Amino acid sequence: MSVLLGYPESKKATQAANKICAVYGDGAIAERTVRKWFARFKAGDFNLEDQERPGRPSITDEDQIKTLIENNPRYTTRKLAEMLNMSKSTIHKHFVKLGYINRFDVLVPHDLTEKNLMDRISICDSLYKRNEKTPFLKQVVTGNEKWIIYNNVERKRSWGKRNEPLLTTPKTDLHPKKVMLCVWWDWKGILYYELLPNNEMINSEKYCSQLDELKTAIEQKRPEIANQKGVVFHQDNARPHVSLITRQKLLELGWDVLPHPPYSPDLAPSDFHLFRSLQNSLNGKSFNSLIEIKNHLEKFFAEKPERFWKDGIFKLPERWRKVVEQKGTYII
Repeated sequence: MSVLLGYPESKKATQAANKICAVYGDGAIAERTVRKWFARFKAGDFNLEDQERPGRPSITDEDQIKTLIENNPRYTTRKLAEMLNMSKSTIHKHFVKLGYINRFDVLVPHDLTEKNLMDRISICDSLYKRNEKTPFLKQVVTGNEKWIIYNNVERKRSWGKRNEPLLTTPKTDLHPKKVMLCVWWDWKGILYYELLPNNEMINSEKYCSQLDELKTAIEQKRPEIANQKGVVFHQDNARPHVSLITRQKLLELGWDVLPHPPYSPDLAPSDFHLFRSLQNSLNGKSFNSLIEIKNHLEKFFAEKPERFWKDGIFKLPERWRKVVEQKGTYII
């Protein structure tokens, strides 16, 4: 705002807009926006936030932003602003609130500390060497949770004639209707999945009951690892996964639980492989019921070729090696 206040009223908004863009980059502000600001300043209103108007959502759905970033971490604030019809500053504020930072033009979920980096190096090095000595990837069972939003339709800008009314878009709900997918799989495909009731989250008790269901599924679908080689279980460090009751359940099951470094979705096959592909299939989709979501998932899982599941698991050693070579930094 200080840039604008330095201009007398007689100066054109074009000059102010050009100066802002020279400092903050091309496209940082539109001339028409600066004209509106000048009008507000003249009226004694120095608030630079966009005012609500018909067709413009007052609140951006953070789940929508998060799913878009999970699908493509290389989205820029400008691209997301265009897709969601919001200002770049608003998108940036949501990035900060969601805990995302920019590293080498890619959004990552956490600014890794020195300890985080060392943990990633140590764990990846040990897993890589262990698999080199005694290959275990065909015994790996992995899983995670993902929110699936009922309305995944992207809002986009549209062109129209000056005298025509603006196309309106329904406001995004502050608490969008969504359902949690809990899924486990291995190099051959899906072992077990469950959709929780609308907006219900996972807890330790529920997670343990799901592990019992997973055990039954493994015994039926993969008897060779259930009865002979043994399950090598991979999960991330979400609270329900590492609680005392869950640790006790995993000891009871007798599974070999792999270590997983904190803040490392790039090392979790569900995050870097399965969920990214799943989100691609969800973009632009809108569901009216839980049954429709389930049907979409069944079709998505069934249509994936054998190579898809194998790649998700068998690329782990390459990722472990890269983390060590890159001194613990995120794999882009």
